[in-house]
This record gives sequence, structure tokens and C-alpha cells, in this order.
Amino acid sequence: MKVELEADKCVASGQCVVAATQVFDQDDDGIAVLLEERIGAELVDDVREAVAVCPAAAIRLVER
Repeated sequence: MKVELEADKCVASGQCVVAATQVFDQDDDGIAVLLEERIGAELVDDVREAVAVCPAAAIRLVER
């Protein structure tokens, strides 16, 4: 699985970090930073939650 983040859409709510701390962080301005682009099955549910709670729809999970 691959995680895609459009940082230019991010509104710095931090919900992705709360949902998936191993995959997302925030920079000094609060903008989301992707820590892991490729994730294993153990993180899929957390990333799906991050996708669902992102108010800017800036995160996608690509299943390949």
C-alpha cells in the first residue's frame, strides 16, 4: 500500500497525526509530513482513519 499526501491542501488540523502517528507528523507550521510512503498491513486501518478524518481531503491510500 502507498500513502499519498498533498501537503499544499493541508489545513494543519493534526488529525492525521492522531490517527496514524507512525505515518504522519507535522512541521513547525502544523502542516502534515509523510513519514512512511509505503506501509504494511498493520498500518492500513490507521491510515484509512487518517483519510476519513482529514478535513482537507489531502490524504489518499493507494492499494496496488
